[in-house]
Amino acid sequence: MAEEKESKSYGLAWFLAGLGVGALVGILYAPKSGRETREDIANSAREGSEYLRTRTKQAAEEVSEFVDRSKQQVAEYVEKGREAVDRGRAQWEEFVERGKNVVSEQTNRIAAAADAGREAYHATASEHKEY
Repeated sequence: MAEEKESKSYGLAWFLAGLGVGALVGILYAPKSGRETREDIANSAREGSEYLRTRTKQAAEEVSEFVDRSKQQVAEYVEKGREAVDRGRAQWEEFVERGKNVVSEQTNRIAAAADAGREAYHATASEHKEY
């Protein structure tokens, strides 16, 4: 276990040494001065900021368009739903009216049959009284 800690310590030490040497070589062989490098970094930051601003506006516009399309589609679905309900209501009212007519016709037929039966009974009863 002690050997493992020592190997990790040496690995970390070599890593830090390599990092330092790399930074030193980068500074020594840098093609630009510190001021130029800072200006480049500042320009890159400004460009990145502008890019983010532009992309944010584009994303907001796309979301707005998506919301508008969604609202329109929902409105169309609501309208289609209303039309379907209206058609269903009209059909239901038509079926109810037909049912009322059928019941009324059957009531009239039954009343007529009852009247005919009564008349037949009276006619038959009056014939039997005469005998």
